[in-house]
Amino acid sequence: MSSRTITVHQVRAALGGARRLGLDSVPLLQRAGIPPLLLGDDRARVTAEQFALLVRAVQRATGDEFMGLGTTPSRPGTFAMMCYASIGCRDLGTALERAVRFYGLFPGGPDLALERGGEEAEFAVRNDLRDHAEGRFLAECVLVIWHRLASWLVGRWIPLRRVRFDCPPPPHAVEYGPLFDCPVGFGPGRTFRAGARFDAGWLTAPPVRDEAALEELLRRAPGALIGRHEYGTTVAEQVRRTFVRALREGRPARGRPARLPELDRLAARLAVSPATLRRRLREEGTSYRRLKDQVRREAALAGLAGGREPIVELAARLGFSEDAAFHRAFRRWTGTTPGAYRRGQES
Repeated sequence: MSSRTITVHQVRAALGGARRLGLDSVPLLQRAGIPPLLLGDDRARVTAEQFALLVRAVQRATGDEFMGLGTTPSRPGTFAMMCYASIGCRDLGTALERAVRFYGLFPGGPDLALERGGEEAEFAVRNDLRDHAEGRFLAECVLVIWHRLASWLVGRWIPLRRVRFDCPPPPHAVEYGPLFDCPVGFGPGRTFRAGARFDAGWLTAPPVRDEAALEELLRRAPGALIGRHEYGTTVAEQVRRTFVRALREGRPARGRPARLPELDRLAARLAVSPATLRRRLREEGTSYRRLKDQVRREAALAGLAGGREPIVELAARLGFSEDAAFHRAFRRWTGTTPGAYRRGQES
């Protein structure tokens, strides 16, 4: 699965409901292959696969698809039935409206809304859990899952124009832009609201999935929805895909690091000038250097968590000229060393 890494802040929030129910978080983390000591470091990150395993473990332990974060539990199978109720609709707008009505039947769940206005539409969550330290996490999850599911349903990645949370920004607010691939704003509001705005034309897109495809998706949930399929509808995604492919297919020459494509070469592939590529990435809230750093970080975490590749070879595969440079970058990403991170995975 091509995916991004998850900050430890989300890991802590995902465990919040289980902890309030008196459940021991250590076995849940161990089932996901997440070293419990990582929770103490604000710079720590885990792979999307690890996070998906954690979400599944928490859902099973609490018997609640909302992971113990809602005022009323959501019984296992509720999300699946919502999907079955929505998949046969004539267009995405009808499917989303049906999903909103479906969850409206269950008191205590997220207050959802699909609002249309001119050229834009917004999918919104209009309540949160202000009394809980995890506060907005359930609303964040709903927006992420909705976006992944809607994109899967029509077979194309739906680019978001912007996301807004009517609340003060959290300490890790910088993580939200990469999560949604669009500008993310925070601000005061009389009542809580989280909304994702997108081009209203997507509401007329016909679903291209059938029940057989849905059954396969649900078997792989939540990982299939927490991770992201690369539909390549933004310049940033095309650059990311190029980097990921280069890391997957490239092999470092003897004594030399693997080479990721430079900005001018990427620009030539996209048939634009380097200046245009820089501008488009800037408009999408990112940069060549930031994307390169993110892809390397994700590949490093996945390589350390999932295999026995020697660290020096991993560093070369990721394009680092020397082992020491990789160690410095990894410490900057996670607050620990590659060796310590791997040992934590094995403990």
